[in-house]
Amino acid sequence: MSEKYFGENIKKLGFGLMRLPRKGALINVKETSEMVDIFLENGFTYFDTAFVYVGSETATRKALVERHPRDSYTLASKLFAIKVPTEKMAKAELETSLKRTGAGYLDYYLLHSLTEENYQKYEKFNLWNFVKEEKEKGRIKHYGFSFHGGPELLDELLTEHPGAEFVQLQINYADWENPKVRSREVYEVARKHGKSIVVMEPVKGGKLADPPEEVKKIFDAVNPNASYASWAIRFAASLDGILTVLSGMSNVEQIRDNVAFMKDFIPLNEEEQAAIRKAQEVFNKLNDVPCTACRYCVEGCPKQIAIPDIFAVRNKQLSFGQLEETKVEYAKLTAETAKASDCISCGQCEKVCPQKIDIISQLKKCAEVFE
Repeated sequence: MSEKYFGENIKKLGFGLMRLPRKGALINVKETSEMVDIFLENGFTYFDTAFVYVGSETATRKALVERHPRDSYTLASKLFAIKVPTEKMAKAELETSLKRTGAGYLDYYLLHSLTEENYQKYEKFNLWNFVKEEKEKGRIKHYGFSFHGGPELLDELLTEHPGAEFVQLQINYADWENPKVRSREVYEVARKHGKSIVVMEPVKGGKLADPPEEVKKIFDAVNPNASYASWAIRFAASLDGILTVLSGMSNVEQIRDNVAFMKDFIPLNEEEQAAIRKAQEVFNKLNDVPCTACRYCVEGCPKQIAIPDIFAVRNKQLSFGQLEETKVEYAKLTAETAKASDCISCGQCEKVCPQKIDIISQLKKCAEVFE
């Protein structure tokens, strides 16, 4: 039976290797190995890492590549050209990824995190031709790109680069109609071009695993035994044309939960879809900071402000109104690190933020509330 779209027969849960368990500052390879084993034992095969995920590619080699036959899994990695000054350095990332992972070849390779602000750099560095050539050499099997821009740019890129076999998009039920993320619109453009979709951030950096109480009540009324993460992942996996849904699992408990409801995946039924629509209405009314804790903003911050951690405290205050408790939490967080008020408004964080958050103004609000 031929596939209706690229990757149709792949199981719809992928292991995102961005938020792996840690021992202090280092990735916990032992726990990661246990998670990898559980994932493979349940018939899942898609692993996703990236050159810029600190420590991830090396941990992938130790936990996956050195412990399992190469034909028992597929591996994706990514080329991130935004912070490198030359074409040569950008192209060298593939060689580094191959050495770090020890995988011999990459099943999927992506030009990473394209937006309106940076996509021209990928053109300037001739990276579209580069991935085509590397596919011909056999060092990568399939190529695509991850995308954080609007539908207009996605339409342009897929028109100009029809050889891209898939596109990785941020899709979750909370952002489906978000005017900044525009999940539904970019999804529809990708499908208009017949492209398969890898879903990233289906649980929105973990936010949808612990949604607001009003959303929990909606879901519990339909199925009190289902985890809140399962609602988010199944929503994305129920869409047409999905290659796989990446879940950035951080511990054994999470992976056991995810494989349990995705092993014999059943798309959302009409009652469940109705519950999702109610949950979306709740999220559309929220005024929280839409941070997914990807931490891209932290690396380039001259003051080394822990921006995602500060935003997490702010969202807790916005969601539950616990001002005094969150002030204490903020004080502990910033006792030995930079405060929100230390921001010098250089804008480096906003240039790399996939969510297009007004980080500078949000930090000012945090300073006003907590300091």
